Amino acid sequence: MAKTEQARWFVEEVQPHESSLRAYLRGMFPSLPDIDDLVQESYARLIRAREVSRISYVKAFLFTTARNAALDIFRRGKVVSIEYVADMSELSVMEDSPNAAETATKQEELELLATAVRGLPDRCRRVLTLRLLYGLSHKEIAADLGISEHTVKAQLAKGMRRCSEFFESRGMLKLARPAAEKKS
Repeated sequence: MAKTEQARWFVEEVQPHESSLRAYLRGMFPSLPDIDDLVQESYARLIRAREVSRISYVKAFLFTTARNAALDIFRRGKVVSIEYVADMSELSVMEDSPNAAETATKQEELELLATAVRGLPDRCRRVLTLRLLYGLSHKEIAADLGISEHTVKAQLAKGMRRCSEFFESRGMLKLARPAAEKKS
């Protein structure tokens, strides 16, 4: 890919999202000391990914890449060198986060949600993913997918309804029934 093409792509497709990316990172990861480094790392990862394949949803990819880069920083920060631990009893085996049962339950719920979303029709799944996972607006989704905002709203409603039905059929969710239905 020519450097001028890459520069044009970056200026037109990536750079306009910088201020919202910085705001997102400050909000999601307030304890990170240097947002500038994280933004630069995200840009580098995005450019490397674009060299390998086409990126359809630049903003969504950028935000996901930045989130993953931030999580990598936290993971690296949790690594403890065995050389610096004089006594093995100082190593904490217990985690301060939710207990194992809660973690397993959350993981099962996420896997079930992923199954529900994978079962949706393609367009419905794409709309739902772009809205709920990547946080794109109805207008952005409509532009990205080449559909109307009305269709985006309809597909979101359809996707949410089908996911609710999926969970209800597995006894995971009880939908509120209108009073008229309850009487019969």
